[in-house]
Amino acid sequence: MMMKKKKDSNFKLLSLFLFLGLIQTNGDDGIGVRIGDGGVWIGGGNPNSNPGSAPMQQTNAAYNALQSWKSAITEDPSGVLKTWVGEDVCSYRGIFCSGSSITSIDLNKANLKGTIVKDLSLLSDLTILHLNSNRFFGQIPDSFKNLDSLQELDLSNNRFSGSFPQVVIYIPNLVYLDLRFNNFTGSIPENLFNKQLDAILLNNNQFTGEIPGNLGYSTASVINLANNRLSGEIPTSFGITGSKLKEVLFLNNQLTGCIPESIGLFSDIEVFDVSFNSLMGHVPDTISCLSEIEVLNLAHNKLSGDLPDLVCSLSNLINLTVSFNFFSGFSSECSRVSVGFDFTGNCIPGKGYQRPQPDCSVIPGGALSCLRIPAQPLTCAAISVGLKVTP
Repeated sequence: MMMKKKKDSNFKLLSLFLFLGLIQTNGDDGIGVRIGDGGVWIGGGNPNSNPGSAPMQQTNAAYNALQSWKSAITEDPSGVLKTWVGEDVCSYRGIFCSGSSITSIDLNKANLKGTIVKDLSLLSDLTILHLNSNRFFGQIPDSFKNLDSLQELDLSNNRFSGSFPQVVIYIPNLVYLDLRFNNFTGSIPENLFNKQLDAILLNNNQFTGEIPGNLGYSTASVINLANNRLSGEIPTSFGITGSKLKEVLFLNNQLTGCIPESIGLFSDIEVFDVSFNSLMGHVPDTISCLSEIEVLNLAHNKLSGDLPDLVCSLSNLINLTVSFNFFSGFSSECSRVSVGFDFTGNCIPGKGYQRPQPDCSVIPGGALSCLRIPAQPLTCAAISVGLKVTP
């Protein structure tokens, strides 16, 4: 008898809720009904309004972004994109997740050909985007400024072109920028060196114009501007803030003028390469303040005078290259440098493999006046007192 009453009661409740379901006015808010031993349960509401649906929305955005990018890639010889199927984006090759969020894309050496789509800016948790050694071309979408979490952007060894991609300056948390081996043209913007970057790698492009005057105020530990078409002088601000710069590569450009005395403020520098330019004048004594330097390459310029004793006495120096300049001599201290010292192609009397005498009769830039600090002995810690330079 009790069982019959319980079933009758459930039947009446079910009839009532089915009736309510017929008169609902919001088609998006359905009603769920379940009958069990404990009675009747009712549930409703749009599942997309449920707080637990946020990860699903995020996954859908990531899926749409990656599928949009997939459609913009025209060649995939390694079959990377064959795995980009289904809504589980974290299983895609080259895609790395934390939980359900995409945090890293690493498609280095995938040999993909195509363009970069603006939809990638939907990946709000993306911190690393590495696309080294592919065949991507075109430009970087302006929407990349919305990648608030992005810290590393490596687009090196591709076929990007056009002027410097200004959008990278507005990526708020970017600390590593690698645009090497592309076809970017035009000038390098000044505000790039105001950005808090650890590495600025722009070598092997077609950048022209002068190096921005605020170069020395950069926070980067590595600045590589090699193999471009940059002209003008090395900015006098170079080193003025005493930043933690460790590598400076300006080789194979069209730079002229002097090596700034302010280079001596880079006390942590390990590599300084300005070879294959048209720099003139004397080597500043302040280079002797570079106590950590290991590689100093001044080759293939138009530098002259005697190579300072102080330069050759640097304790950590393992490679000193001054070949193919117009140096007229070096001291006994330099004669003691037996490993990695190349002074061929200069104008040093009594040494072999030097320029023929007619080439040394007229020294290029002989009338060039470079700033000199007459400090004997040189006190490295006091250099900044005599250098008041504005960018």
